[in-house]
Amino acid sequence: MALKRMDNVGIVVEDLERAIAFFGELGLELEGQGMVEGEWAGRVTGLGDQRVEIAMMRTPDGHSRLELSRFLAPPVAADHRNAPVNALGYLRVMFAVDDIEETLERLTAHGAKLVGDLVQYESAYRLCYIRGPENLLIGLAEELD
Repeated sequence: MALKRMDNVGIVVEDLERAIAFFGELGLELEGQGMVEGEWAGRVTGLGDQRVEIAMMRTPDGHSRLELSRFLAPPVAADHRNAPVNALGYLRVMFAVDDIEETLERLTAHGAKLVGDLVQYESAYRLCYIRGPENLLIGLAEELD
């Protein structure tokens, strides 16, 4: 049996509406929003009885999703948002964009901050990392033709 696909990447946030607005500006589409709660959900996560408000955001091609979650119960246990790029574990999401400078301009208006520099890798890509809402680390890549 083969792997079918990567279904989604999950990010826990404090301000769900702000995160939805930011990723919407990036180009993701809100697919759905709702509450995930109860003992059944806690059995999956190992957190017991939980209440989590989620929003599922979809890339324009429909192939990838980002699940934004705001935990109401139990309370958030740890904060990894300020981890440097070389920290162990899951760290960032990378998005392919058409025009990296235009994207940076739009996202800066929503509070994004460039982490290092906008750089070019050979003749293949222009790349950068930004800190988005709640200091989330996000990568942007523009493929050069």
